[in-house]
Amino acid sequence: MPHSKVIDGRYYGTGKRKTAVARVFLSPGSGTTTVNGRAFEDYFPNPVLRMIIAQPFETVSKVGQFDVEVNVAGGGVAAQAEAVRHGISRALVGMDEALKPALKKQGLLTRDARKKERKKPGQPGARKKFQFSKR
Repeated sequence: MPHSKVIDGRYYGTGKRKTAVARVFLSPGSGTTTVNGRAFEDYFPNPVLRMIIAQPFETVSKVGQFDVEVNVAGGGVAAQAEAVRHGISRALVGMDEALKPALKKQGLLTRDARKKERKKPGQPGARKKFQFSKR
């Protein structure tokens, strides 16, 4: 896969969502996760976001087998969590191509292309129009 490669013996995957970009490094280990140099639970205190990030490992039954190091920037916390999930999925496929069908079936390898639409001139927002008065 072109988006995943081995760097310093660690498997690398890039994940994106909206404006968030996550650079994920996977290495065999005890299951510790660091995000931007902080503990995983510290960076993502919301249990729902933690569940989102754990999805790829649960899908391929490899929970706690890898140390994950993540650098993530841009977007909000939810978009960052989804970007991390995307990056982990890509790194797993880079490590073992046999995991690809299971991850693809769950939709974890697909880049969610939805982004914020730009504001247009002559309108107050992307789609909303100024109030129209007939008389």
